[in-house]
Amino acid sequence: MAIRKVGVVGCGLMGSGIAQVAAAAGFETVVREVTAELLDKGLKSIEKNLNRLAEKGTITEAVKGEIRGRLKGTTKVEELKDCDVIVEAIIEQLAAKRELFGALDVICQTSTIFASNTSSLTITEIANATKRPQRFVGLHFFNPVPMMKLVEVVRTIATEPAVYEEIVAFGARLGKTPVRAHDTTGFIVNRLLVPYLLDAIRALEEGVGSIEDLDNSMKLGCGHPMGPLTLLDFVGLDTTYYISQIMFDEFKERRFAAPPLLKRMVLAGWNGRKSGRGFYDYSDPQNPRAMKF
Repeated sequence: MAIRKVGVVGCGLMGSGIAQVAAAAGFETVVREVTAELLDKGLKSIEKNLNRLAEKGTITEAVKGEIRGRLKGTTKVEELKDCDVIVEAIIEQLAAKRELFGALDVICQTSTIFASNTSSLTITEIANATKRPQRFVGLHFFNPVPMMKLVEVVRTIATEPAVYEEIVAFGARLGKTPVRAHDTTGFIVNRLLVPYLLDAIRALEEGVGSIEDLDNSMKLGCGHPMGPLTLLDFVGLDTTYYISQIMFDEFKERRFAAPPLLKRMVLAGWNGRKSGRGFYDYSDPQNPRAMKF
């Protein structure tokens, strides 16, 4: 089938980015949020991004207008019924995702392909809430979506080969580099990244090095753009903790288990940059200071 119209559910950080790249790639795009306030916030974020691109000369004012013309916001899930593919980017809770796709399954045409942007949940378990597991895939983007070039395209044992190839091609049409992943918890990136981040916390707990030394060692010794503890603050300690719990529940391996320090920091509300404190203190965002433990 030819994908012409794209639906995005969720207009938060990830959903607004997905909607933006879909509209920029030439697709008629409908993005849905649960309230007008959240929708307006997400659309304003897209507008801000487009204005920044126009100011830099990356796109012209005419192109900016064309992108906006292809993008529509709504609070009604029914307005997604004639989309060719729908990408879900809502809260990372299995029950919420299953409820959403169960509702979409009733109103959407049988040819519609469903995709979840989940970073850790099992695609098969989400797809089982519908009567179309053969037309269900994972489509995991990375933050910030307009800038990050990778998308993980996840295939379950039930996904039809032709559907999978269509979504791989769709990812490429969005300007991303698609990588093929199987439906195993964490897919490719988090399967490799999460143990690395958790090991960095263990190294700190065990006195292997200070926060600054651990970060500088991986930046200068391995050429990483940022150290693991800085990256944890950027991703969100609560997000990493949640993902680690799902992965440990799946694999029962120590490398996926959350270290005690991570759990204590999340319980204290020290979730990283977004909360103002994590492994670094962001009281002065331009000059973060390493915390002392």
